[in-house]
Amino acid sequence: MRCALPRGLRPRLVVAFLLVAALSALITSALTFRQARGAILDRTQNSAVQDLRLQVDSLVPNLPPDPTDTDLRTFTRQLDLASGSQGRHTAVSRNGGSLIGTADGIGDVLRAAAKNGTTTFYERVEDPGGPRLLIGMPVDSTDRRTGVGKPSGLVVYAVLSLHGEQADISALITAAWAGAVPALAAAVAPALFAARRVLRPVRQLRTAAERITSGALDTRLDVVGNDELAALTDTFNTMAATLERDDAELRRMEANARRFAADVSHELRTPLAAMTAVTDALDEDARSGTLPADAAEAVLLISDETRKLAVMVEDLMEISRFDAGAAVLDLDDVSLRTVIHKTLQLRGWREPDEVITELPEADPRIRIDARRIDVVLANLISNALRHGAAPVTVRARAAPGAVVIEVADRGPGVPDDALPHIFDRFHKADAARTRSEGSGLGLAIARENVRLHHGTLFAANLPEGGAVFTLTLPDRRAQEDPP
Repeated sequence: MRCALPRGLRPRLVVAFLLVAALSALITSALTFRQARGAILDRTQNSAVQDLRLQVDSLVPNLPPDPTDTDLRTFTRQLDLASGSQGRHTAVSRNGGSLIGTADGIGDVLRAAAKNGTTTFYERVEDPGGPRLLIGMPVDSTDRRTGVGKPSGLVVYAVLSLHGEQADISALITAAWAGAVPALAAAVAPALFAARRVLRPVRQLRTAAERITSGALDTRLDVVGNDELAALTDTFNTMAATLERDDAELRRMEANARRFAADVSHELRTPLAAMTAVTDALDEDARSGTLPADAAEAVLLISDETRKLAVMVEDLMEISRFDAGAAVLDLDDVSLRTVIHKTLQLRGWREPDEVITELPEADPRIRIDARRIDVVLANLISNALRHGAAPVTVRARAAPGAVVIEVADRGPGVPDDALPHIFDRFHKADAARTRSEGSGLGLAIARENVRLHHGTLFAANLPEGGAVFTLTLPDRRAQEDPP
């Protein structure tokens, strides 16, 4: 199983702090152990060499000039007895010959080093029986007449057990662990305190960022200290102030633009009404043939453009009412089938050439503002006919607590980059299409009407091609008249 690493910043900081503390304690313990171990072994080694030198120097004068093996064996026995509680074993070799005495385990390297030298050699070895110190000490003989020392050809070898020193070193290791574990445990408290001190500004920044996300752009934080987190807090305050200033400016500009559009639309209604009345009268003359052909064509063009302008003004007025919160619902219980067929009949859309309807056999009744839902359906179907391909399928079904209506076309669908903005005001999926028959507000008005009903309206592309708009209207009768 894989060990899951801590994901939060707080546990990671605590773990990092403890790892640093543990590493520091480990390094300190290792260095202390190394120094103490070296000091213990060096002290034991120097003491053993010094004691052996003193004992050898005191016993060598008692040896005859040409000692026999018995003399040498007696000499080594005396050295063993002189060692006392150290438990040292000694042996002697003459001119590189065999060892005489109780010492064993003397290696060839030590014998070769001490054989022809005048310096004491020693080495520490690890045997199955435990650590031991091996000493090779050449012996000088003193001329009684001249008092000058000269090599005697004798080398004293000593083997000293280091069990006591090993016990002391083991005690050092135990003491190091005994000190490191409580130190590591004691490091938890400062680790938690340090993590809290470090993360407190981070938590404050997160809370402030969440408040700004929710719309509280006046959020500010107190700058404490002069470290990197204080600089980050100051930068955050500067960013928040800039956002608040830009938001206020954008809101002011948006309010001015909406007020301007509402005022212009309102002012255009009166002259447009007069223009529409005149163009309607001229339309009759142009269609009856009482006007010359060129004049009739011009009149029809002006009449058509006037109607488009009137639709655009009405759309702007409708959007202005939504922005001002003045749009209200006129609810009534109506038949779903009746609402859909009435929308088709009013626009003259033929079935099944232009529109195919797939309605449930059990005609549900819904509580809606029929005029506003008619506007929604008309916008969706006309948009599908204009930018998709006929026939457009209008499919309705009853869902738990809601009614779902889908409007699907057989066209190329909506470009992926334009799909998130399909309900934006004046948005055009094709940037090259600078002018269209609609006002550019139809889908935006449809979405606002659906929101007014507390419903949803989504756009997507079908896998087989074409776009589909899904309208969901909650059953307001169930909400207003619970059983």
